Amino acid sequence: MQLVNGPVDKHVHQVFLNVRAVCEASGGGLNNLVKLNVFLCDLNHFEMVNRIMEEYFDPPYPARAAVEVSALPRGAIVEMDGIMVV
Repeated sequence: MQLVNGPVDKHVHQVFLNVRAVCEASGGGLNNLVKLNVFLCDLNHFEMVNRIMEEYFDPPYPARAAVEVSALPRGAIVEMDGIMVV
């Protein structure tokens, strides 16, 4: 329940690791995600999210939406949720 410190890419990697853990605990994996919602405090980081996403997913990638928000809980700079089909 701690946020990582450091550059934005470190935060993005941690979110993907967290989402993967939730998917696996539910009997699937990241490639079972069909829709991914990305909430960013700075939408300019969405290109970085897409690049990092390629390290965690196999094509075809899930549909995704990116939304810039003014703030996230606990001062986070990125948050994601998704819909998974198993």
